[in-house]
Amino acid sequence: MEAKNSAKTTTKRPAKAPPKPYHHGNLRESLLEAAETVLVERGAHGITLRDVAKAAGVSHAAPYHHFSSLNDLLAAVAERAFVRLGSALELASGEPDTGERLLKINDAYVACACARPEQFRLMFGPLLTRKAQYPALQAAADRAFGFLLAAACAHDAKQGPVLALTGWSLAHGLSNLLIDGALEGLPIALGEPQGLARQLALRALGGSTPRVPPTLPSGPKTVG
Repeated sequence: MEAKNSAKTTTKRPAKAPPKPYHHGNLRESLLEAAETVLVERGAHGITLRDVAKAAGVSHAAPYHHFSSLNDLLAAVAERAFVRLGSALELASGEPDTGERLLKINDAYVACACARPEQFRLMFGPLLTRKAQYPALQAAADRAFGFLLAAACAHDAKQGPVLALTGWSLAHGLSNLLIDGALEGLPIALGEPQGLARQLALRALGGSTPRVPPTLPSGPKTVG
């Protein structure tokens, strides 16, 4: 018998492709949107990078592609919030009448705070005292205040800065009272928030406002 040479067929494995770079569309934008969602659910003190990554549908390490720490991420979220606030104040600044312009800026400020309370708390939380570490955050915050300052100076060139601080303090304080529910249950008729914001701002500008009669609880009658 003739010996048959049996040839073994060998299958070559394809060369291993190099690992692909991480890709998740716009990862930074996805993380910021996820952070805003988690912020609403847990607040600034309860948020973690792991929670944000999970909400964005990415690995736990993915946030570090853009943010070196949780504070860096929160600073970026606060920056976005200040940009939104600035855009709202810019829109209100289009009012030709300077007094009405200030009133509309006040309305816009309170409306933004009430619409996104957790972001509002973050914007003016501890991060704001370190805004010099985050130039983009500082620029967005300064831009927002700039619209109020410009409107106040247009209304009163001499007292503009003081008027701006007065208006900011009023709008900011009222916003905090509203989002914390501190005005609920008071023995006075307050009306809806936007009407109250305008009424107080008008009084601060020296205008006349309709008197809000207090609804005080009735005490025991004294028989003379």
